[in-house]
This record gives sequence, structure tokens and C-alpha cells, in this order.
Amino acid sequence: MSGNTFGTLFRLTTFGESHGVGLGGVVDGCPPGLALSEADIQRELDLRKPGQGGLAATARKESDTVRLLSGVFEGRTTGTPIGFVIMNEDQRSRDYSAIKDVYRPGHADLGYDAKFGLRDYRGGGRSSGRETVSRVAGGAIAQQLLEAEGIGVRAATVELGGIEARGRDFAGALARPYFSADADTVPLWEERVRAVKSAGDTLGGIVEVRVSGVPAGLGEPVFDKLDARLAYALMGVGAVKGVEVGAGFGAARLLGSGNNDPMLADGFASNNAGGILGGMASGQELIVRVGVKPIPSIALEQQTRNSSGEAVRITIGGRHDICAIPRIVPVLKAMTQLALADFVLLQRRVGR
Repeated sequence: MSGNTFGTLFRLTTFGESHGVGLGGVVDGCPPGLALSEADIQRELDLRKPGQGGLAATARKESDTVRLLSGVFEGRTTGTPIGFVIMNEDQRSRDYSAIKDVYRPGHADLGYDAKFGLRDYRGGGRSSGRETVSRVAGGAIAQQLLEAEGIGVRAATVELGGIEARGRDFAGALARPYFSADADTVPLWEERVRAVKSAGDTLGGIVEVRVSGVPAGLGEPVFDKLDARLAYALMGVGAVKGVEVGAGFGAARLLGSGNNDPMLADGFASNNAGGILGGMASGQELIVRVGVKPIPSIALEQQTRNSSGEAVRITIGGRHDICAIPRIVPVLKAMTQLALADFVLLQRRVGR
């Protein structure tokens, strides 16, 4: 199966399924001498582990305890492949036996059967959101490289269930429910989640990622544009259906005079470009927004078909989040970090 490796110079390869023995990965290309411990990775994993997220959370409980297997000696990276593993502890595969021959609407079941002729029906197998635990671990390693370069990545929820956050306080987002960018909006979101959960349905939202300290010129022109690689990284997360940079789709509704960011002697007057010009960083803050679809596993009866082509109706059991938010927030942060780490090493290689 291809498509399990992300990156060119800083590469993450992942393995594992939702209901298998465990998940893990290997980071290759990480420079030697960076401070790294299991605690550094665990801090990030704790932000996305199951069982949190308030009313929107799944009942599945996993400690997501990481174990470093290689590539670190006396608290420093050695320059060799960094291997890690996170064991599954609370999988209940019996919840899925009744639908092992049925394609769940909105899931990857049909695609896996069409491509491989078989699929792991237990919680979606490799296509499960649980797969992202390895991405967060890889992103935590990339974070050590980026911090050494003065680059900081933050992410927060700016919309949930169609309700936009009133403010943009990223500094306190991780301490708030739903990793909200605004404390005053949280009660509105909780009310919305409660109503949707009672109806047996799910909802989506929008996450904003901001990156500071990116040096001007990072990125490549033409086919390896910084914004193109970021979009590729973020669109590779299962629940993501859209990515926009800076003004994004709003730029299509502006005049050129309104969309251009005037350059002043001490910087820019605005940032509609989202910190990227011609595929390369402008030196401004990178701003990327990510559209996250509703969780497809809903408690309502749905129409679908089985692997024999027969029309059936399905009610999905098991334990599921009401929304991928907030647990997807550290995943999107991690994918941004992995993409940027790759570009940092590329910039070093070409001597810029």
C-alpha cells in the first residue's frame, strides 16, 4: 500500500490501524543534536487523545502513551531514523461486526474495497481518525527542529457548527474547550453541540493555523510552492474538505486594489496573501484556514448498500465523536509542522 510516507527530506512514515495492536511511525531525515524526549511528544499527543473534547467526545479511552524506539541518545536526536510506537488499549471490534459487509455513508469503506478487494471494517482500519496519532507524534519531532529556527505554529478553532468565533486569541486557545479562539463563543458552541448530539447527528467546523517566525523566501516557486505543499499536507487529513490561505475564497470577491498588501518601509499594511507570495514566504505570519466536515458516523438510520450491491439501511453503533474538533486541531498543527520542517531542510541544502 502506497501513500504512507509524507515529506522529501524530513520524512514521516506511519503504520497501524484503529483496532490493531498499535500505531506508530518512523521519522527519517531529522538532523542530529536536537533535544527530544518522550515527554516532548507526549505533550502533543495528550491534546488529541480520545475521551476529551467535552460534549463532542467519544467514549473510547486511550492513554496514547508513546515509546521511542530509536534515533535518540541521551536526550538528543542522533541523525538516524526515529522510531516510535503507541499501543491501542481500548479497542472494541465487536461494535463493528454487524456492518462488516455494509458500506457506511461518508466513510472510506467503498474506496478500500474497490482498490484492494478487502478492508478492515473495525472502526475504519487505516482510514480511521485514530491513524492521526502518528502524525501528531511526527509533528512533535518536527516542532523541535522548527523551534530551533525560531518558527512557531499555533492552531485554534474559529468556527463550530456554523457559529463563528467572535475573537482571535490564539495564545489561550489550548486551555479552552474545543481549543476555541474566543472564550465568549464557547457557550454558544456547547449549546449547538448538545442539540446536535440529542438529534443523533454530527457537525463540522473551521480551524485556523498561524505560523510566526517564517523567514522570507522559504518555499519553492512553480511546483513546490509553500502554499501548495501546506494545502497538500492539510488536505491529507481524513476529515478535511477545504483549505484556504490568507483571504482565501474571499480574495475572489475583492478588487486587485483591495486584495494587494501594500508594502511599507517597516513591513506590510495587510496580509490578504496569508504570508505567501509567489509560493514563497513573505516574512509575514502564515495564515491558513481548514474546513472540517461532520463526522460521518451518525446515530440516525441511513440508506446505503452492502458489498453484494444490495440496498440496505444502516444505523451505526460504536463510540464516535460528535465532531472532529477539537481533536483534529493538534493534527492540523502537526501536518503544518511536518511540511515546514521539510522546507527548512531544503533551504539548508540549497545554501540559502
